This record gives sequence, structure tokens and C-alpha cells, in this order.
Amino acid sequence: MIRIITDSAADLTARDLETPGVAVVPMSITFADGTAALDDGSMTKDEFFARLAADSKLPRTSQPSPASFIQQFEDAAVAGDEVVVITIAQKLSGTYQCAVLAAAETDAKVYIVDSETATQGEAIIVREAVRLREQGLSASRIAAELDSFKKRVRVVAIVDSLKHLQKGGRLPAAVALVGGALGIKPVLALYDSTIRLVDKGRGRPGALVALFRQLDKQGGVDPAYGYTLLYSDDKQLTAPVHHYMHQNLQLTGGRVGQIGPTIGTHIGPGAVGVAFVTPAQ
Repeated sequence: MIRIITDSAADLTARDLETPGVAVVPMSITFADGTAALDDGSMTKDEFFARLAADSKLPRTSQPSPASFIQQFEDAAVAGDEVVVITIAQKLSGTYQCAVLAAAETDAKVYIVDSETATQGEAIIVREAVRLREQGLSASRIAAELDSFKKRVRVVAIVDSLKHLQKGGRLPAAVALVGGALGIKPVLALYDSTIRLVDKGRGRPGALVALFRQLDKQGGVDPAYGYTLLYSDDKQLTAPVHHYMHQNLQLTGGRVGQIGPTIGTHIGPGAVGVAFVTPAQ
């Protein structure tokens, strides 16, 4: 059997988590008062965003320890299973390196893929790994296919503010200032391991128009893979995006996934977006 392991930054849905042979290594969150929690569902996503709004300082996010990966790899080795690991973008976290260090400490056959993305973009890559496994591909072949496939994955989202990304060190202060004008909502794109300020709009209606424009600018949506709507603390914000995807682009097969604590720390409340796969060239 081939085990597929990812980290909690992938924000897998409940349906994803029910897939046999898929496991998640949790990251951790440390709040301003020193209390810590694993991003393993013990604190719900809604509870996290309520805490984020109440605290004056941003929490800190931490990558999993190599030991948490080692346990997963050793279990696989005992069972005679191979492992495909899909991590959050290496430029955004040290999780990839932790997995590499852990793999060197075990006898398991482990293939590690830097997703070059996060949240529902990372989840798309996990689902593709599951699909390739069902087709009977070997672990090494799955990893090779994912290294190509990930270049087609995009996440485009509206955020209320860039302050969380800037405070967390994920965005330069100069870029954060560009998106900080009164009434302006930034539109971000994540691909190739980089968070980019790609557009902006006045108010949420203007930002939605900018987001829809980016779907085409990023290369369009491959209908074979559907799409995933993502949001931080308010699911109702996905309604106009779903309407556009369904009515304007005639796309079906949409999923909805809430952003979890690991990514939510840096994105903040009021975020909404879409993760998708661009057509093959």
C-alpha cells in the first residue's frame, strides 16, 4: 500500500480525512499568553478565529517536529508500505525540511513533494495523489507526477487586510502598504511558493470583480478538477464566488473548505477565495 501524508496546512476537508491511507501531521499554534494547541481539530476553526479576533497579538505557528514524521514513517515501514509526503510550500515553512530529516532516520521508502502552495491548493495535490494511487501508480511515479502537476495549481483570494501576512513575515512591508489604502481589498495569488499581490478592488464588490478577472489571468480553470472555495471565518462570503463559478463559468464539482489555524494566522478574518487547477499546456 502507498500511504499519503500531508501537514495540517492543507486544511483537508472531513471527506478528505475519511480517505483510507491518508494521514495528517499537525502543526502547532502558540498564542500570545503562551498557551499552545495542535492544529489537529481539537480546537475548531471557528474557535480559532474567535480567539484570533480577541487577542491583541498574532499567535505563532510552528512546523511539525521531525519526530512526528518519524512515527508515521516507522509505522509505514513496519507495514511494508511506501509513503508519499506532500508538504506546505518550502518557502513558507520548514515542514518540508523536517520531513526530509525524518525520512533519513527511517528505513521506509519515502518520497517527499514540496507542494509550492498551501491550504486548499495543497489539498488539491493530496487528492491528485489519491487519484494516481487508485490508478495503480508506484509511489515514485506519483511523486514525479505531482512535481509536474503542482505547477498548475493556483489559489486566488481576497483578504480584508495584509497586516497579518506582513506581521507574520510572509509579505514585505512595502507590499502590505500598497494594499492598505482606505476601502481597498487586496487580491492575492499563491503559486510557485510565492504569495503575490496580483490585484485589488474598492470594497468587497470591486475585489470580487478583480478576483474573477484573476481566474482568467492565471490561466483559467480546468473543469476536470473542479474547484474549491475557501474562506476563513464567514462561509457566507463564498456565495458570490460560487455563483460566478457555477453561472458564469458553468463549472460544477465545487467543494468548500475552511482555512485552518496554520494558514488563518497569516490570512486573518474576512478571507474568501478559490483554489483550482489550470489547463495542461
